[in-house]
Amino acid sequence: MRYNIIFSILGLMSKYIGILFVIPIICAILLKENSAIIPFLTTGIVAIVLGFLLTIKKTEQKEIDNIKKSESLATVFFAWILFAIICTIPYLFYGMDFTNASFEAMSGVTTTGASIMDDYSIYPKTLFFFRSLTQWFGGMGIVVLFIAVLPGISVAGRQMFYAEAPAPTEDKPTPRIRYTASWLWGIYLALTLIELVILKFLGLDFFDATITSISTIATGGFSHMPNSIYDFHNSSISLCVAIFIFIAGINYILIYRGLKQRKVSHIFKSEEFRWYLIITAFLTLLLAGSLFINSHYEIKKALLNSFFEITATMTSTGFAVDNYINWDAASKVILFLAFFTGGCATSTSGGIKIIRWIFVGKYLKRELNKIMHPQGVYPIKLEGAPVGQDIISQMVTFIIFYIVIFALGAFLIVLIENNTTIAISSSAAAIGNIGPAFGILGPMDSFNSLHGLTKWILILLMLIGRLEIIPFLAILNRDLWKN
Repeated sequence: MRYNIIFSILGLMSKYIGILFVIPIICAILLKENSAIIPFLTTGIVAIVLGFLLTIKKTEQKEIDNIKKSESLATVFFAWILFAIICTIPYLFYGMDFTNASFEAMSGVTTTGASIMDDYSIYPKTLFFFRSLTQWFGGMGIVVLFIAVLPGISVAGRQMFYAEAPAPTEDKPTPRIRYTASWLWGIYLALTLIELVILKFLGLDFFDATITSISTIATGGFSHMPNSIYDFHNSSISLCVAIFIFIAGINYILIYRGLKQRKVSHIFKSEEFRWYLIITAFLTLLLAGSLFINSHYEIKKALLNSFFEITATMTSTGFAVDNYINWDAASKVILFLAFFTGGCATSTSGGIKIIRWIFVGKYLKRELNKIMHPQGVYPIKLEGAPVGQDIISQMVTFIIFYIVIFALGAFLIVLIENNTTIAISSSAAAIGNIGPAFGILGPMDSFNSLHGLTKWILILLMLIGRLEIIPFLAILNRDLWKN
């Protein structure tokens, strides 16, 4: 492990993260919230100074270009911690203790959307813009952003690109990783602007439309409204947000190829997308039927609320148009199933991801066939291509550790909170980057009442979930730290 490489890349990132704080400063000036300038100006200066301190020892560009996989995993892991720590600083200016500030920051950068805020009236609009902005930068990935804009890490970016979001296959739309990252961010920005324009047309003011759009496309779920999207009381806005949530859960490489070939039909050729569509439709109809029968919703309201809550939960967005805590038991169970679904690979959504569930089904089918025909050869194919043994091992490892870490988190939380509902749902919501949970942690509630130790467990689970476990497991391996 060459620590100088890690420090150099982290230092470079820290400098540019500091520059990004110009954005909330401009927001504060435009909103005439001059008192909000100091927190963000201070944070930006701290980040830039930290960047210079990390890069005091010069590292040759050749060393960075030849970064090893172990070094890229460590760099990505600590890049996210660095990003979260820097984003913690502004919250400290608004009366939050370090635990609550860290929780809010980590929830933002990992696009989880769980909040400790109880009284929204005491915070300036600029702070709400900032926390949604952290989701937007975290959604596509802070490392992917720097690969796109910084020539100094473009060569090393290939290792870091797949370390940040280890998808089941190394599918890429272009041969150059920097070009790939630029295209992904371009599509990401375009979708955000399109939703913003539509929401503005539907009646939202510019600030409301901006906050909602950047949180939607990031599949984050932070809102400046205490009751999320419900507070708009507009079914057209709810439907628009739900549609863009669904789009944000699609594989961005598929979207790129559809745009490049000018054929939307290309997206429907994807096995993962078809299952994403089928599962979303199935759970939506199942939940709508349950709400219609058991909670006596009107059919139109049942369909809209079901579509919204299923897409928001599957893609780990965390927005809400209904307080599902008041639903009947059957409807809650159906929604809880969506906690473990996830969106598509290479999307901004969290969770296990649809492609891995497709793999589980094919893997189980293969093992059953082997029982009947031990000598048979049954290759597993995803998207029409054979899956190599290394990918199979990685996916099995991911799913096993996902369940183990979720269960361990729930076990520790139930010991602290003495509440099974809170323990299971909050652990699932944190590692899946979903946000709201059940019990006193519903979509209209906050996580502020939890014990401080519980919050730190959830902070760790958010980070593990956002990094899709593999970099975290690598950090725990002693061999990673050997020279």
